[in-house]
Amino acid sequence: MTQALGYAVKDSSSQPAPFSFERRAPRANDVAFDIKYCGICHSDLHQARNDWHNSLYPMVPGHEIVGIVSAVGEDVTKFKVGDRVAVGCLVDSCLSCDQCEKGEEQLCRKHPTPTYNGKERDSGALTFGGYSDHIVVREEFVLKVPDSLDLARAAPLLCAGITTYSPLRKWNVQPGTRVGVVGLGGLGHMAVKLAAGMDAQVTVITTSPSKEKDALALGAHKVLISTDKAAMKSAFASFDLIIDTVPVGHDIAPYLGLLDVDGTIVLVGAIEPLPSFHSGMLLGGRKRVSGSPIGGIAETQEMLDFCAEKNILPETEMIEMQEVSHAWERMEKADVKYRFVIDIASLAKDKAAA
Repeated sequence: MTQALGYAVKDSSSQPAPFSFERRAPRANDVAFDIKYCGICHSDLHQARNDWHNSLYPMVPGHEIVGIVSAVGEDVTKFKVGDRVAVGCLVDSCLSCDQCEKGEEQLCRKHPTPTYNGKERDSGALTFGGYSDHIVVREEFVLKVPDSLDLARAAPLLCAGITTYSPLRKWNVQPGTRVGVVGLGGLGHMAVKLAAGMDAQVTVITTSPSKEKDALALGAHKVLISTDKAAMKSAFASFDLIIDTVPVGHDIAPYLGLLDVDGTIVLVGAIEPLPSFHSGMLLGGRKRVSGSPIGGIAETQEMLDFCAEKNILPETEMIEMQEVSHAWERMEKADVKYRFVIDIASLAKDKAAA
């Protein structure tokens, strides 16, 4: 076992605070690495507050993790000390079910092990995430960060990136595909960048006219104001795929009319009940409402390589670990463009104070 330092919440009402805990010593198939940066996902706040009624405490959040390998087990073949690596939302799965065998570990029949707020498959110990100084993960769930990607900005790709990349690939976005992106936050801005990188025709669908300049700068071709009835009517049946990134419950009915025949709206943000809609809105155009989680490990590596090839990175704001509580408050107000990243080196202040 090795001693680790991170920030944890001890219950649903507490704020993140310094927390010492133990990581396992690397096993034969493990990779240990020093965490350099960790992105902040809206899920971190949901889990910390037990919004989804499955939280385990104490909790060290963080599943957008990048760093440098410090040690490898004797059976590890893909990584060596000094490599630039990453870990996303998963650290394990059964690796033997039909979904795992086809590279869909996120859909493991026996449930994948989350990077935090989960339990290790063998020991039952709590998993602790990236708001910490180092981590130990089995080789199969560690990813390579291409040299051309700025490590200080790459972390959000491990959740926001793959969450939006996966449905773009699943629904076979090609040059000219008409893609709508609902919402322009942490997920939405990555959906715009990735879809534009695939040479799709990208439209941001938003309630805020003030976001038009940013949307176009991120790579969108057009902006559709969803509160403009005339504009929405003129956009009838004009999209092949809509990626809905809104993180809270909302009415999707206005967007169904925007889909063309055989079009699909994919929900990637909200994990809660949504208002009902008339089924005729689907039947009339053979339309689909779908959902998508993250991608598997191979697809996540593909996404990182694609981002390196196309020079796609999240728009980030760097903070110190001691600022996490304030960052969560700002995130709830959508007061960030577009993703917070924690500089893990700032933990040195807490080590010095200990």
